[in-house]
Amino acid sequence: MRIVRLLIGASIYLLASALHAQKPAAEPIRDNSFLIEEGYNQDPGVVQHINTFARPTTGSAWAYTFTQEWPIRSHRHQLSYVLPVFDMGAPAGVGVGDFAVNYRYQLTGLDGPIALAPRVSIVLPTGDATRGTGAGGSSVQLMLPASLTASHVALHANAGLTSTPRARNAAGDVASATSFVAGGSVIWLASSTVNLLVESVWNRNASVVAPNATVSTNHVTVAPGIRWAYNLSRAVQIVPGVAYAIGVGPVRDKSVFLYFSVEHPFTR
Repeated sequence: MRIVRLLIGASIYLLASALHAQKPAAEPIRDNSFLIEEGYNQDPGVVQHINTFARPTTGSAWAYTFTQEWPIRSHRHQLSYVLPVFDMGAPAGVGVGDFAVNYRYQLTGLDGPIALAPRVSIVLPTGDATRGTGAGGSSVQLMLPASLTASHVALHANAGLTSTPRARNAAGDVASATSFVAGGSVIWLASSTVNLLVESVWNRNASVVAPNATVSTNHVTVAPGIRWAYNLSRAVQIVPGVAYAIGVGPVRDKSVFLYFSVEHPFTR
């Protein structure tokens, strides 16, 4: 938990520093989806800090993630990282998950309605497979986010996979595991500062069940939600949001999802 407090503290420090820089007014809400990745990289000179928190309506477990997204010299290139923290409930308790470092390339979308930003990620095994907070081995993740904006509606789609050559389970069994994800969302741009959205995600997760053996399970989530923006002076934008995630199919779990993002300039 200490590293989470340090990262949040660093975000607050960068935000306070940005309040002293004169910049243009913030743009309408964009790149602030909850479960779906939008196809837009960060604007040059603007950093984004993203906090998410999800808690099921039953039980005491929860999941938190902290993400920072940094443009690299231009809109074309972006680096980011994701740090997850989980409370798995008794007896596992709270633990850090697997740390991800991401690179995205803005393939299209700089001057057209369709945005594509392929991403490749290296996921490091900082979690604990015996407690259920990690895969037990390093992973490579590939994702293709696509976005289309038309009038007062934005459409987003994702497709990707995660490959873990040496995944582990709680018993220490090792196997190669590949998981898949696909999803989409529809966002109604009610105004420049208020959006209503519905997201849907399909996951096919592979779990190690014995040496060199895995089993895959499917899970579908539908999440209606709302996000809104506070555009402050000096190009600072704060975007809170909330959604209600509903499992569809055999697993009908429900959870409350909270979102909080801060974007601000980091150059003068």
